[in-house]
Amino acid sequence: MADFPLPPGPLSPDGALLREIHISLLECKVCFEKYNSSPKERRPQNLFCGHVLCLECVRALSHPVLKKLECPFCRQLCDVETTSHCRALTDLQELLHCHAPKSAVPHRAKEGSGCGRGVGSGALQLCSAYGGWGTLINPTGLAVFRSSGTAVVVHDGDQRVAVFGPQGRRLHGFGQKGRGPGEVCYAADVAVTPGGYVVVTDAGDGAVKVFSSRGSVVLVARDSFQTPWGVDVDNCGHILVTDIRAGMLFRLVVDFARGVTLTNRAVVTRLHRPKAVACCWATGNVALVETLPCTTTDTTSPTGPQPTRLTLFNKDFDILSQIDSFGLSLGASIWPCVSAVAFDRFGDVIVTDSQQGLVWSLGKLQASPVLTPLVSADLVRPVGLVATAQNMLIVLDSGDHAVKMYSVS
Repeated sequence: MADFPLPPGPLSPDGALLREIHISLLECKVCFEKYNSSPKERRPQNLFCGHVLCLECVRALSHPVLKKLECPFCRQLCDVETTSHCRALTDLQELLHCHAPKSAVPHRAKEGSGCGRGVGSGALQLCSAYGGWGTLINPTGLAVFRSSGTAVVVHDGDQRVAVFGPQGRRLHGFGQKGRGPGEVCYAADVAVTPGGYVVVTDAGDGAVKVFSSRGSVVLVARDSFQTPWGVDVDNCGHILVTDIRAGMLFRLVVDFARGVTLTNRAVVTRLHRPKAVACCWATGNVALVETLPCTTTDTTSPTGPQPTRLTLFNKDFDILSQIDSFGLSLGASIWPCVSAVAFDRFGDVIVTDSQQGLVWSLGKLQASPVLTPLVSADLVRPVGLVATAQNMLIVLDSGDHAVKMYSVS
């Protein structure tokens, strides 16, 4: 039979069916990483029950001694020794890759080209938004799986943790309201580890809670915490947590496979109501936001917004730079109230202003910070921020109960 090219449509390389295949079949539904035979850890594995996970998730979910795991989908007990390589999915992935159009193949950005700029280099355009009241209720924290683009949002709904696909389709949720195992009382912030675990700070329960990407409880850490708030994870998988009441920044080293905390110590103390924290995977630097007390003698501060302080640390938690709202206002006729902080792929510091509904780039904070507006419209009360490796800026807008995605103009 002659081989005819497919016309444009759902079965063509740029059709909706192909996109659905990549999302529904060719990524692990536990860690949301794409299946891949190299490295071997992402190779698709058949479980005895028929479901498929990547090899890394099979190892992470299995008991280290009994060599058994409970399937995260049907809860059937499976023997690790009976898992096998799902060659059908590997062959399908290779087939689609060979027939993909050349324009879809990722390429390295040339020096000086627009793609070589960071997301903090200039004004951004709104690409898409999802969520809305009912889907999200008073959201407070946002994190993204780095490779797949899957977003995790914590909010005040019946299920405190909501998981969305890269296109905004709600995949699932977990974390019922409460203080019991697997429950969340008041979720303040969320982060995702390099291995695909979801870390939630539960300010209502005074604990840091670690879940698998499907919502199974891995670890609950309560020692040393009073009111844990902001959270992020560095490229080694170490968890950084701010405690708004204790005035400290903690670092947790966790063995996720065994579900135990190896170390939990305060790395920065004597902070004033620390909230947001962000780690730069490129440099190892850490940015931290504190909420400062208002003073009646400060006549330069406008009425309403509470001043904030932004501190940049190196990976050993030595201070590299520090600036507060007053210092930032000297170079502009505004008084920024920093509510969230992130790094772009080149290490530039980006912050949100929850009072004025703005997103700013501060550049390299070690040098003299320069306020560059990135988003000056479409936002009501931004409280969460992620700059992706694909040069996208994802903002959590609590005022609109929505997630909004921006790209470089």
